[in-house]
Amino acid sequence: MRPPLFWYRNKAALSFLLSPLGMLYTAATARRVRQTPKHRAKVPVVCIGNINAGGTGKTPTAIALAQKLIEMGQTPHIVSRGYGGSLEGPVLVSPSEHRAADVGDEPLLLAQFASTWVSKDRAAGVMAAEGAGATVILLDDGFQNPSVFKDLSIVTVDAVKGFGNGCTIPAGPLREPADRGLARADAMLVIGPMHARKTFQPALPSNCARLDGQLDPLPTGMPWQGQRVLAFAGIGHPEKFFATLKGLGADVVRGEALDDHQPFTDALLTRLETEAKTRSLNLVTTEKDAVRLPDAFRAKVSVLPVRLSVPDWTLLDAKLAQIGITSQ
Repeated sequence: MRPPLFWYRNKAALSFLLSPLGMLYTAATARRVRQTPKHRAKVPVVCIGNINAGGTGKTPTAIALAQKLIEMGQTPHIVSRGYGGSLEGPVLVSPSEHRAADVGDEPLLLAQFASTWVSKDRAAGVMAAEGAGATVILLDDGFQNPSVFKDLSIVTVDAVKGFGNGCTIPAGPLREPADRGLARADAMLVIGPMHARKTFQPALPSNCARLDGQLDPLPTGMPWQGQRVLAFAGIGHPEKFFATLKGLGADVVRGEALDDHQPFTDALLTRLETEAKTRSLNLVTTEKDAVRLPDAFRAKVSVLPVRLSVPDWTLLDAKLAQIGITSQ
């Protein structure tokens, strides 16, 4: 589902009405994160998670960190729950053999950059990665999951959305109160345009370092300037993708905002293709959406990939060194 608009509005009536349920959600999360981890890996575990529900840039962060670790001579493996996939795991994701219905869309994308495991039981996935030779494990979206001990936790935050109205689900976008989450985090990575990053300045506990980054589109050879497009995206905040295309000069005639991880039915794809042909538009989507497309349809769609750029990794380098992760 797409996040409700009232999650990002202060003093919204619906937030007030839902606040008792939010308090119950907060209490349930607090009980969960207090549990003692049942597994401690023999190699460092770096968790990439969030306090908000979805759409904060975890996947680009996992890709960037995996690439950084590989450059350092490490062998990172990524462990994911595989949201949207049917396989229980642990299973090593193979982009040539698996589909999004098997392992989820994000693991299919992540597997193009580093060995990626899908496991509903996070501890079992971490043990499988250990056994396969990982020197570092990246735990994707496991910040509130207590099953594995985390040596380092990085919380990603969208600079534009921030922490919304500050309420927990369903009254707001937070999985837990921001101050409690940041108190457990080692780093907060704020992702977005510079003006938004300058505006978003929450108080941080002394243990939590701040890093800033932004998502930059990769060159694709597509002359986006003046290109009339029908863009579609099933990510946390599709409007960010549409804005990126407009920033490249594309004429986004229409943007189809789908639910996060929404399956592509034959009816939906036929409708999109028919509209694009009728209006002489170029179909464009995200990398994460592209891995869910049927093979026969992919050739009809242009893909705009984005990558996280972090101008200064110094603070994170120091955090990594503290847990024994250095260049080999």
